[in-house]
Amino acid sequence: MTPQYGANRVAIYARVSTSKCEKCGKRQSDHDARDHEYRGQDAEVQLRELRECAELRGWQITEIYTDSVSGTKNSRPGLDKLMGDAARRRFDVVVVWRFDRFARSVSHLLRALEQFQSLGIDFVSLSENVDTSTPTGKMIFTVLGAVAELERSLIVERVKAGIRNARAKGKKLGRPRADVRESEIEALRASGASWRAIAKEMGFGVGTVHRIGQRRSKNACGVLSERQSGGALCSQSEMPT
Repeated sequence: MTPQYGANRVAIYARVSTSKCEKCGKRQSDHDARDHEYRGQDAEVQLRELRECAELRGWQITEIYTDSVSGTKNSRPGLDKLMGDAARRRFDVVVVWRFDRFARSVSHLLRALEQFQSLGIDFVSLSENVDTSTPTGKMIFTVLGAVAELERSLIVERVKAGIRNARAKGKKLGRPRADVRESEIEALRASGASWRAIAKEMGFGVGTVHRIGQRRSKNACGVLSERQSGGALCSQSEMPT
């Protein structure tokens, strides 16, 4: 692939799962005084190839981002900074060593590529030989979108199947009903306590106790109206506030 860019500001990103030595457990930055050679993952292995790629294409590397953290982590300082700088258009191309060094899932990769596309930033994965500035790269981007959509549909279907199975076994779904003593709410309210004070006293939400109080008040109004001649209704002053 030999794409032509109008600008050549390039950001490279590398990630390793850990920077600790396999022998002593020390990080590479703290390993200089040790009596043995550092044995562990080194982001420089990826960075060297990424720099060579940029040099061969005549690109100027303006930003370098690295992480030493598991790819399953939602927050990665280096990647977070890269995405923030992308929004500020500090580079025109993002180059990574491999998809799994950059994204934690297909859906995560697709979201990042969609953001880059909206910002006019191209994406290059060295190992997979993917470049979104080329027709082939754009096709792969489309395929990834279809795969991500399929993944979402399968997840939704699995959730629905699980709910159907649980209901078929007689399991009650959702949050369990609160065991609220309605008479106690009524007594506290009659003593002049506020809804907030009642909720704090009983350990429930304000909305829960207020809803129960309203229901009991309406029921009381209905009974009273049936007993009164002429079918008079409760006045607004009798409703809880």
